[in-house]
Amino acid sequence: MSWLKKILVLCLIGLLLAIFSIAAAYWYVKDDLPDVRLLQDVRLQTPMRVFTADGELMSQFGEQRRIPLTLEQMPPQLIQAFLATEDSRFYEHPGFDVIGMMRAALVVASTRDASQGASTITQQLARNFFLTREKKIIRKIKEIFLAVKIEQVLSKDEILELYLNKIELGHRAFGVGAAAQVYFGKSVDELSLDEIAIIAGLPQAPSVLNPVRSPANARNRRNIVLGRMLTMNYISEQEYQAAVQAPVTSRRHGAQITASAPYIAEMVRQQVVDMYGEDFAYSAGLQVYTTIHKPIQDAARRSLQQNLYDYDERHGYRGPEAELWSAEAGDSDPAWSTDEILSYLASQQSLEDLHHAVVLAVEEQDATVILADGQQQTLSWDALKWARRFINDQRQGHAPKQAADILQPGMHIRVRHNGDYWQLSQLPEASSALVSLDPATGAIQALVGGFSFAQSQFNRATQAKRQVGSTIKPFIYSAALEHGYTLASIVNDAPIHHWDQGAGIAWRPRNSPAVYDGPIRVREALAKSKNVVSVRLLRGVGIDASIQHLRNFGFAETDLPRNETLSLGSASLTPLELTAGYAVFANGGFLVDPYVIDRIYNEQGELIYQHQPKVACKECQENPTVPQSELDAEAQLAQLFANLEPDPTEKQPAGLKQAPRVLSEQNAFLIREALKSSVWGGGNWNRGTGWNGTAWRVQSLQRRDISGKTGTTNDSKDTWFAGFNSQLVGVAWVGFDDANRSLGRATWNANLGRDQSSGVEAGARTALPAWLEFMRVAMQDIPVDQPETPSGISSVRIDLESGLLSRANDHTSSFEFFLRGTEPSQYAQPGAPAFSFDDDEPATELLELFD
Repeated sequence: MSWLKKILVLCLIGLLLAIFSIAAAYWYVKDDLPDVRLLQDVRLQTPMRVFTADGELMSQFGEQRRIPLTLEQMPPQLIQAFLATEDSRFYEHPGFDVIGMMRAALVVASTRDASQGASTITQQLARNFFLTREKKIIRKIKEIFLAVKIEQVLSKDEILELYLNKIELGHRAFGVGAAAQVYFGKSVDELSLDEIAIIAGLPQAPSVLNPVRSPANARNRRNIVLGRMLTMNYISEQEYQAAVQAPVTSRRHGAQITASAPYIAEMVRQQVVDMYGEDFAYSAGLQVYTTIHKPIQDAARRSLQQNLYDYDERHGYRGPEAELWSAEAGDSDPAWSTDEILSYLASQQSLEDLHHAVVLAVEEQDATVILADGQQQTLSWDALKWARRFINDQRQGHAPKQAADILQPGMHIRVRHNGDYWQLSQLPEASSALVSLDPATGAIQALVGGFSFAQSQFNRATQAKRQVGSTIKPFIYSAALEHGYTLASIVNDAPIHHWDQGAGIAWRPRNSPAVYDGPIRVREALAKSKNVVSVRLLRGVGIDASIQHLRNFGFAETDLPRNETLSLGSASLTPLELTAGYAVFANGGFLVDPYVIDRIYNEQGELIYQHQPKVACKECQENPTVPQSELDAEAQLAQLFANLEPDPTEKQPAGLKQAPRVLSEQNAFLIREALKSSVWGGGNWNRGTGWNGTAWRVQSLQRRDISGKTGTTNDSKDTWFAGFNSQLVGVAWVGFDDANRSLGRATWNANLGRDQSSGVEAGARTALPAWLEFMRVAMQDIPVDQPETPSGISSVRIDLESGLLSRANDHTSSFEFFLRGTEPSQYAQPGAPAFSFDDDEPATELLELFD
């Protein structure tokens, strides 16, 4: 009994010492313990996600990838796998597991192996939220006390749900939802048992156990997890055997992007950061919906890329990426093994739809290549015959006659599938941009800033200010209509020789091509893009008045040169700025602001921002619903609030604003009508008087409601096309990033199989095809416009040669639109055309033109 008493006394002393030690420890650390009640209102950091208007994921931004899930959304086997591996007595202990701690201590004492942890899920949660990972006793003591407090504040299910959403699982994946996406490209409910076990095994050491970095380590850890699940009867023996036999197939997946619009996504990221700051933007789980629709955006991207491929192929093949070996004459066996080739190809980065390949064999009219996935493909002669040797931007070599003229075994090349077959290709060197927007609101419908965002993040649609060439002419002509000219006014299309006293040289602007028609109507001059007529109209209006008029379209005065080259397109604008300018013609005279963010929701799905566009609304102006004084006050308030930082927690008011009118409805109508002649031409083809406008290729859309204008700068350094109807306006640009490099000329077309003497790259040939293929998709569901002629516009029959009134009813006359009061008052006299020039050229010049 004495020994029993001694043991009881020792136990009592030990208990008292333990209580005293725990109390002392708690007293020592209590002031450093955070308030665990914060977990009751915790906000998990989740990335910002950007969507198209039709709900397709465009991108996500944020350091931590997290897909928050409720416990009910997680598969039972996933929960069981974590419980079996990390804390089998989770639902039994008060926050720390004495049995587990004793077991870990015995392992350390017997094996000196400290790898076996004793932290419960609650302790891990405490560490993840409140503590560091430093391996010190004091940190462990804090961890235990925090775990007990957490258990008092949260239920077991709440703790487990927080843990499974918070736990770090490697590759910036936090929580099981993100891990399923990163490692397997799946949602948690799509995971197989072996994939569940791999994820459940990651918390111990995510950097070395993840299946992307080390499939072998992941397999071993997975099997341990499966063994524990079997021991706890969570799975059957049959399920266990099937899962341990499964191969580890994993690669790093990004977010499940379903809409490719990286240039748009980056624009959105910058705007949201400007609105809310980086911390809130990247971690608050914002859901940003844009104005983009996936089918239209996809069409823009495909059209731009295909157009660059077409341009590139017109200018010849620049040769292989590398030559891996040189085949001996008559030796058909590759010098590299298949494994060596595939290893080499695996190290190459693919771009867009261009695939790396190695040539294995070359026959007379085809070649065999191997791709990175091990597939062998045959490149037919149709896939190769375009590859005339590139000499420079102006010249190409002779047409190839056999495959060996182009390829040899051992060459590392790029190929792509064109929809019908695999063909030889190359990375385009030229650049491009394509923008379209809704002219009524300014909502951007599609935007592509280059061939590939992965290749270059420079957004040429919004950042590249390039000379606009002849696409400036509709704005010059619009100014002329404001200063007394009409679409029937006759202007002298003759060479200009202007002596520049300061420079000591003569300025000789010329038409392109250098064809001069003499006296010509304004409508026809715009449709044919007559350079000298544009110069003469600028002179008639005046440079200052013209610049003031162009400013109304949103163009910055600093981008508009104060000299006569302005009339030929020396102004430098971005494609988006030019698109917004053309929207004024399309919507009847209103200046709208381009925008891409429609609305933003917070993590709880509450609307916190709704864009309020300025809307082109003729009816709003004709029938105002509030007094003008109230409109002024409303505008002042709008300006005041526009200068304030938005509160990210407060819902923004919805509503529309009236876009300012900057051009008369009549002027916009007349320019639209004149630009339709750029597409459909004029005259009578049966009588030999027919003529085409520069945008005649648009006729293939078979729509009479499209207006358009081509543009080309000196030496073809920039090529443009701008086209629109009342519901959609779009601009395409093609050029080199090096603004001094010419797009040159192409002297060969593989499809025609012959030389082309007129191969100069220009807006109609280089930029318009991208716009055209895009609009085939973008306009397919848009009904043809049936616009009404605005009040104040009259239509009279005129003589096509003189622009005067006509009594004829044949090919020599046609109806023309006029601003009421500007119609001609005289009738044309047969055989005696009446010319009227506002011109500073000597009269003898006109006589010499007809000599």
